[in-house]
Amino acid sequence: MDQPGFTTSLVAGGLAGVSVDLILFPLDTIKTRLQSPQGFNKAGGFRGIYAGVPSAAIGSFPNAAAFFITYEYVKWFLHTDSSSYLMPVKHMLAASVGEVVACLIRVPSEVVKQRAQVSASSRTFQIFSNILYEEGIQGLYRGYKSTVLREIPFSLVQFPLWESLKALWSWRQDHVVDSWQSAVCGAFAGGFAAVVTTPLDVAKTRIMLAKAGSVTASGNVLSALHGVWQTQGLAGRKLKEPRFSCWKGPLLSLGSSLLSSH
Repeated sequence: MDQPGFTTSLVAGGLAGVSVDLILFPLDTIKTRLQSPQGFNKAGGFRGIYAGVPSAAIGSFPNAAAFFITYEYVKWFLHTDSSSYLMPVKHMLAASVGEVVACLIRVPSEVVKQRAQVSASSRTFQIFSNILYEEGIQGLYRGYKSTVLREIPFSLVQFPLWESLKALWSWRQDHVVDSWQSAVCGAFAGGFAAVVTTPLDVAKTRIMLAKAGSVTASGNVLSALHGVWQTQGLAGRKLKEPRFSCWKGPLLSLGSSLLSSH
C-alpha cells in the first residue's frame, strides 16, 4: 500500500471541514442552545444564530486537516488485506487516534464558540480574553476529556460503518463507489452515530458552558449526565419549555451529519 498523500488529506480535509462548519453553523447554534442549562429561549432562541462563527472559521481547517492526516496515516501504518476481518478494527483505531489529535485543536475553538452561541451579545474575542483571564489556558481545554469521550464512540460507529457500506456498495456494482455514493454511505453512518452519541454531546456542552468552579465544570461526564437526569429525566419539560434531556438535539445532530458526511 502506498504512503497516503498527506498534502491531499491536509487540503481536502481542511476545506471540507471549513465548508461544512460554516454552512451548518446555524444548526449547530440551535443544537447548542437546546442543550444549554439555561434553556433554548434564554440562550438566545433563534436570534444571532451566527454568534461564535469566527471561532469556528479559525479552528475548522486545522481541526479537520489534523483529523484526516492522522486517520489516513494510521490506516496506512496498520495496513491489512482489504478482505481481512481486521479491517473494521483498523478503521476504529485510525478514527480514534485521529480524534484524540484533532481535539487538541477542536476543544479551544469549541469552548469559545459554544459560549458565544449562548451569549450572542458578547464578541468572540471578548469571550476568548475572558476565558484566558479567569481560567488561563486550561480554561480553553475544559471539556477535552468529555469531547474525546464523545468523539471516539462517534468515530467508532461512523467510520467502520462508512467504510463497510462503501465496500458493500462497491462489491454490489463491481467497481469503486463514486463520490456521491460515498456521501450517501457517510450520511447513513454519520446520522446513526450522531443519534447514538447525543447524550455524550449534551454532557460535553454542559461541561464547556458551566460556571468556573462548579461541579459540572470539573469535567466529570457521569456527573454532568447525572445532573441532567436528576433535573429533567430522559425526556422531560422544565419551565414550560420543551426539553429533551440526554437526547436534546438528536434530529439536529442527525441532520448535520447527513449534510456533512465525508
